[in-house]
Amino acid sequence: MANTPQSKKRTRQNEARYAVNKARRSRIRTYLRKVEEAISAGDPAVAVEALKSAQPELARGVTKGVLHKNTASRKMSRLASRVKALSA
Repeated sequence: MANTPQSKKRTRQNEARYAVNKARRSRIRTYLRKVEEAISAGDPAVAVEALKSAQPELARGVTKGVLHKNTASRKMSRLASRVKALSA
């Protein structure tokens, strides 16, 4: 249990950051799910648009510290290749 005033403050700050980061992760997953659904539906136009909207969200997750840079890069790359294969 937190005893010092500073440790109590850190606990409050951690809870606030946790809530913000949880919302960010959820938002990113929603965008990724939209791309996945468009790919599984087989609609290249919708998939391309969904990917274009998901890429900035992934990049924002990196800058905000929610995702690792390589994780976001890997996800973008794999989605882009799947969308490209769908278009071809």
